[in-house]
Amino acid sequence: MTITVTLEQLARLAPRMQPRYREAFRTGQAALDLWGISATPQRVAHFLAQVLHESQALTVEYENLDYSTARLAAVWPSRFGRGASLSAAAYAHDPRKLANLVYGKRMGNSAPDDGYTYRGRGLLQLTGKDSYARATRAVLASVAGSPDFVARPDAVLDPRWCLHVAAAIWQDKGCNQLADAGDLSELTRRINGADNGLAERDAWCRSTGEIWC
Repeated sequence: MTITVTLEQLARLAPRMQPRYREAFRTGQAALDLWGISATPQRVAHFLAQVLHESQALTVEYENLDYSTARLAAVWPSRFGRGASLSAAAYAHDPRKLANLVYGKRMGNSAPDDGYTYRGRGLLQLTGKDSYARATRAVLASVAGSPDFVARPDAVLDPRWCLHVAAAIWQDKGCNQLADAGDLSELTRRINGADNGLAERDAWCRSTGEIWC
């Protein structure tokens, strides 16, 4: 049985969703079907829980890198904390400079501005040039005419593609099987790279489960 996701259902959890996300889900059932997410209630619940957490209830399109000095020291104490070699004041409220520092020369980022160019975007906050390349390969393998997200990173937010990107990456990382097993911890590591916000993701799982499970 195919599980349907409607805007009315989503609005119960994300009443302030961004217009581009609203449009993506309005026409997005085919993407959920294509990538196997709608095959079971558990997959839908886990997928949407991760999406809702990463996008802050579908309100965030770009990663917020506008940090105060205090927040920089709290998030990156080894870089900006007491005794660190970097000045937090030099990076505070400068998203481009901060992104190029913390994301530069890793995750496939090599050019001077790659950290900012390939900062977090979209439903699962795709981050790093390698991730944009992976999304390009994954979506193009099943959807003819999909864009090169490395060349056009903002296409990750296009309503035609943003749900395909999230769903393709989800499938490509083996998350459908982890959702079937109910392995929230490993799901979070596959999506986030660590276990950040695990308690909040669990709360989202309970909320989505009340609707779709």
